[in-house]
Amino acid sequence: MAVTWTDSVKEIAGCKLHFSRAGNGPTVLILHHDIGTPDSLPFYDALAQKFDVVIPHHPGWGKSERPGWLRHPRDIAAIYSWLLTDLGASNVSLVGLGFGGWIAAEMASQSPAAYKRLVLVGAMGIKPPEGDIMDQAIVSYLVYPQSGFHSEAAFTQVYGQVTTDQLEAWDIAREMSFRVAWKPYMYSQTLPHLLGGIRSPALVIWGDDDKHVPISAAHVYEKALRDAKLTVVPECGHFAEMEKPEVVASLVTNFISN
Repeated sequence: MAVTWTDSVKEIAGCKLHFSRAGNGPTVLILHHDIGTPDSLPFYDALAQKFDVVIPHHPGWGKSERPGWLRHPRDIAAIYSWLLTDLGASNVSLVGLGFGGWIAAEMASQSPAAYKRLVLVGAMGIKPPEGDIMDQAIVSYLVYPQSGFHSEAAFTQVYGQVTTDQLEAWDIAREMSFRVAWKPYMYSQTLPHLLGGIRSPALVIWGDDDKHVPISAAHVYEKALRDAKLTVVPECGHFAEMEKPEVVASLVTNFISN
């Protein structure tokens, strides 16, 4: 079934926040990666078959304005709590992708009983006990997204022949990542201590070839959350929902539906 997406803008905290919405049913807020998000993905369409899906562009990323005061992923979490309140959404599930997983975890830690389900896909926000989160400052704008895929063919299927506009968008996304998540880089020193308060059942999804966030971070999330299950997707990189959309969409749909 074809999915029709509607684009909207809301003024929140002095910033024009852009978001897309489609589908019906329980609300699912999807929070995108540090590289931004394509306008459409099979993963998004698959979830919109079952749920009311809301996909914002992080403030300063994509089509959303950049707030000059923004300094931490926790700030973005507060903006999204405000967005959900303005939308009148309740019984919401959070799906956080990579950097968006960090934001989702912050949201859930701030309101431990507010969300129906929490899904973290290759989530940043935790210092891996083994290995390091990939430093995008030392690789090119193109290499960083490419390295998030296990298969070069999967990258090409999503992004095709990379345009100058896309390279520019990745450049802006990188700048925003440094602005809000630089010291320490891509993890919180306080979040691990707050995860235990979260009452929402959680699903942690990780690609077995995630070069951006070591799988050791997945085990920290699984252990720190009260009610969490880890699922590892084979032959899959960091951008699991792009590389294995059917697999990840099925995992997410089944988990949120139960």
